[in-house]
Amino acid sequence: MYNNIKEEAYEANMNLTKLGLVKFTFGNVSVFDQQKGVFAIKPSGVPYELLKADDIVIVDLDAQVVEGTLRPSSDTKTHAVLYKEWPELGAL
Repeated sequence: MYNNIKEEAYEANMNLTKLGLVKFTFGNVSVFDQQKGVFAIKPSGVPYELLKADDIVIVDLDAQVVEGTLRPSSDTKTHAVLYKEWPELGAL
């Protein structure tokens, strides 16, 4: 159901590593689907070299997991607040 934004979030997160913008498991990108009111975010503590698109977690704007079995990033609440305040954002 959320494969598109999961794949977009996965690709964006992998680009962080290619650009040297992250270290270990720190840092992430999320992708927001305004129509569905959810966003895709990297799971907490998963090394980038092991990350798969299926690992990406879907959460709502209250930072509650909608889909996924892993714990979302520790930055999830911050991303949720930013998407609530500026719904025109598509990714962080």
